[in-house]
Amino acid sequence: MTQETYDLIVLGAGSAARDAAARAAREHEARVALVESTRWGGSCPNVACRPTKAYLVAAELMHDVAYHAAERGIDLPAPSIDLARTRAWKDSLIRPQESWVELLTNAGYGVYPGEAMFVGTRTVRIGDTLLTADRILIATGSRTAVPSIPGIEDVDWIDHVTALELEEVPESLLVVGGGPVGLEFAQIFSRFGSQVTLVNHGPQIAARADADAAAELHAALEEEGIEIVLGTGVQALARGDKGIDAVVQGRTLTVSHLLLASGRKPNVEELGLDRIGVQVALGGIVVDGHQRTTVDGIWAGGDVAAGPMFTPTAQYQARVAIDDMFGDGSRTADYSALPTAIFTDPELGAIGLTEAEAVEAGFSVDVVRHPLRLVTRAQYIGAKQGLYKIVFDSSNRRVLGVHVVSRGASDIVGSLAIALQLGAKIDDFADVHHVYPSFAEGLKAAAEQAA
Repeated sequence: MTQETYDLIVLGAGSAARDAAARAAREHEARVALVESTRWGGSCPNVACRPTKAYLVAAELMHDVAYHAAERGIDLPAPSIDLARTRAWKDSLIRPQESWVELLTNAGYGVYPGEAMFVGTRTVRIGDTLLTADRILIATGSRTAVPSIPGIEDVDWIDHVTALELEEVPESLLVVGGGPVGLEFAQIFSRFGSQVTLVNHGPQIAARADADAAAELHAALEEEGIEIVLGTGVQALARGDKGIDAVVQGRTLTVSHLLLASGRKPNVEELGLDRIGVQVALGGIVVDGHQRTTVDGIWAGGDVAAGPMFTPTAQYQARVAIDDMFGDGSRTADYSALPTAIFTDPELGAIGLTEAEAVEAGFSVDVVRHPLRLVTRAQYIGAKQGLYKIVFDSSNRRVLGVHVVSRGASDIVGSLAIALQLGAKIDDFADVHHVYPSFAEGLKAAAEQAA
């Protein structure tokens, strides 16, 4: 048994882990160990954000060729997809695992492949190696949660990881879950040619989104032919002669593929957290505003920690944790101006409070809206569904939230983080200059209605 001592041990090698290691080494000259059991680089560059968006780009191109090329005077044959070639292109955009190991090793970290297990509050074991440090960051990520559906153990299912490895487009697809992953994959495969049905337990898709924004995206997806069933789950699953038989609201759907996208599960089982007293809840490891766990000297960040599950927030949490480990502990996590996006077409971008959240928080709430179809840029693509919605406090005119359903919505809301952080008012949105014709001009048009 060999033993090594470090200033910081990071469990995981994803977005939170790598950002924490870099900050600790660069700003505090810390000696850092990285431990990874599954995927160097983490989920985002390997099996989530980047490859998924590659498929979304391909699906959008296919859609635009099919529906807009002819009207623009471009004569092209009806598009078809060779999914094996699309997969090969997607794979070409992904850094190989050996390259990740080389990159991290050259950065000066101790790199340890294998499963980590706590043998004490300051020590973890990886095979025959013991690593010790006064500071440990858990950033082991999450995986697809498998819902408790009768018969699910008897059928083959796919998730966002295995869906990206298919070499043929599913003839028909049942998507379980109406969050970002489910919505993005539903549209990807619908545009590739699958007959898609999406089932969601909640009363709206995109549960955390503003109700008006979710309704606009819902209408846009249904217009493309995606069947969306709300307020229910899958009651039973069975392997049938022609595929997978799924009972939904009393009717049986027979599909070739089943995609699970109804939640995430933190990767904690192998760590032995119960033995050292680290508290874990349904949403992940319990942390405070400094990313501290319930055990002194152990922090958690990224998908494994309870809180928002996004790549930028994973990196943000890592920085908060490192500042707490090596600094004065004054910095705490703040998500009041957190931009988010669902990368469907149209995208659903949001920052700040929804109308319902603002009302619940006790603000004097007013809203303004502007339909996407009235924006010149949107008319080039014949957009029917979409909107710009601003939620503001009528007493002081401060903007509380912005919700956009449009192409480019992610860029629009992302640029507003500083404005909301600094307390921008609805009149500021109305009075500034804007670019014409652009998708962003709809925001100014909405704000002008509050004058």
